[in-house]
Amino acid sequence: MSDDVFVTGLGIISAIGTGVEESLLTIKSSVSKIGEIKHLKTAHHDIPCAEVPFSDEALKRKLGIDENEVVTRAALLGIKAAREAFESAKLHEVKELGLKIGFINGTTVGGMEKSEQYYLDFINPDTRNYSDYIEPHQCGTCTETIADYLLDFDFITTISTACSSALNSIILGANMLRTKQLDCVIVGGTECLTKFHLNGFNTLMILDSERCKPFDDERAGLNLGEGAAYLVIENEKSVKLRGGVPICKITGWGNSCDAFHQTASSPNGEGAVLSMRKALKMSNLRGGDIDYINAHGTGTPNNDESEGVALMELFGEDVPPISSTKSFTGHTTSAAGGVESVIAILALQHNFIPPNLHFKNKMSKLSFSPVTKLKENVVINNVLNNSFGFGGNNSSIIFSKIR
Repeated sequence: MSDDVFVTGLGIISAIGTGVEESLLTIKSSVSKIGEIKHLKTAHHDIPCAEVPFSDEALKRKLGIDENEVVTRAALLGIKAAREAFESAKLHEVKELGLKIGFINGTTVGGMEKSEQYYLDFINPDTRNYSDYIEPHQCGTCTETIADYLLDFDFITTISTACSSALNSIILGANMLRTKQLDCVIVGGTECLTKFHLNGFNTLMILDSERCKPFDDERAGLNLGEGAAYLVIENEKSVKLRGGVPICKITGWGNSCDAFHQTASSPNGEGAVLSMRKALKMSNLRGGDIDYINAHGTGTPNNDESEGVALMELFGEDVPPISSTKSFTGHTTSAAGGVESVIAILALQHNFIPPNLHFKNKMSKLSFSPVTKLKENVVINNVLNNSFGFGGNNSSIIFSKIR
């Protein structure tokens, strides 16, 4: 048996759509879903975000969950996306076949929005049930809740490395397949908007008051988003035994931590270079083999310059076509690696390059500009996807067509 890691299922929910097909249509229509906040109870309606366009009650109805059951929003989003991935890969008989299956979830907010609701009533005791609103706060509870609505997994864990969480969950899952600890894993992440989330980024002064414009010389910050996305990844044994149909392969991945600053990327892009170089080395690919890069591209002055410098260091004068799809989805933080991996795989499947919306001015410090118009009918065999988190945690992964 080979050490190949196959992707056999996808699931996603975000501002751009519920499910893979709707998300694909939005991307191909070049429509940003960043706008006014409608569901998060906040005074900051002047700050644009990319919300999933459903209330918690509506999500429960879609999922068949009793309206009186307390389930965090991050868990609801996660259940929806993970269920689509599970069903698209046709995993219903995976346990009966004796295969070891895991669930690795990336999240940082977890159930924070419930503890925020409890806090408002804290001065009026007995108005809230402590166990319903405080116990779900921790990230692991979110993971366990999603798992409970899916399957009796052989292995469950949570990755919380800020904005690289979901991509690191994919990397951990791929490593566990290669080391034969598991045969099949659902990997990705989920994140909902919270007041802490919004106010925290606002305090850092890195939120744009308009729609974000990654890699623009006049970029002013990011827009937050929410969502969940998961991949089903399997080893060759699992694919053959189940009769699974691979979508693509994960051929390389890399992680680094430059620990430059609590929230800022290193100005020379050192950590990003390391993670991308590791991914290329593992995949046995050269820089010229990468046909599209789905950048981390948050739209902050620091991130885009750091990532851009790293790309020039690694690829020289031949930086591959690049775009940031956060201009569609907002920055879904811990879920970003999952959301953007699904988009990257769709680009690989359907031979297109998503546009970097809202871009106008080339960055003076970079030799390249992002793709600004949808490019279709292009040859795409290998896609590089980046996710960089606070603390200098940098992750990169390469998806490749099966040939």
